[in-house]
Amino acid sequence: MEKASEEESHFERLIALADAVFDVKNDQGQLNVDEEVLSRLEEIHPACVSEFTDEKGPAAWILMIPSTEANMKNFLSGNISEKELFECCHPGDAFEAIYLCSALVLEEYRRRGIARKLSLDAIGKMKADFPIKQLFVWAFSNEGLACARNLAELSGLPEPLCRLAGSAD
Repeated sequence: MEKASEEESHFERLIALADAVFDVKNDQGQLNVDEEVLSRLEEIHPACVSEFTDEKGPAAWILMIPSTEANMKNFLSGNISEKELFECCHPGDAFEAIYLCSALVLEEYRRRGIARKLSLDAIGKMKADFPIKQLFVWAFSNEGLACARNLAELSGLPEPLCRLAGSAD
């Protein structure tokens, strides 16, 4: 668990949380989210990136990547990495699924429904623009998988398809 520090900003704490949970530096197949990736996600669809901010700065980030069914299946079977899934995604594609990439919430903001609201809003916006039939996730925690199941149910979508953490890329 992360410890709140008067010296660390919310932004710095979210970055540290992402590093601790996803360990991107040691897994070249994971998507390393930087300004270029964020900009490209915004081009693909404005709802790909969601943020909750208060007077102290960002306290929650949600990333979703729309996908074709074929790319989803390739990712879930381990034929392509998360990074390759992102690289296969282009503005104007006919998306049929949404990859629930990440949901990061600072500890003191958890259990308030922030991630759920941001996620449901993003899913709703993507469903309005694309014939979304499926959510999918790369489960790094039981909480993440439970959240994905809840989001699918609340969005009127079937049980999310899951790739377990540690699956080979």
